Amino acid sequence: MKLFMFKSESKNGLHAFTKDPAGGQLPSRYQPWTAVGVVRPDGDPPHGLSRQSIELSIEEHGFQLWRINALGNSRAPSPKA
Repeated sequence: MKLFMFKSESKNGLHAFTKDPAGGQLPSRYQPWTAVGVVRPDGDPPHGLSRQSIELSIEEHGFQLWRINALGNSRAPSPKA
């Protein structure tokens, strides 16, 4: 699965993965979303995030949210964060 990456313009540091290149499944409360890249099916997600966890979340919820903190570290919160 291609993982399309987006960043929220309303919540600093919040990013998301989805399989929809238009980002239609992303939470509206964090709009607008800006597309920032794609991870190919044979590629690794950034920051050592687990592809398996991302794909499972996308299948269950339509997206996976993740954050970059002030130190540049990232983590994947629950999809409903």
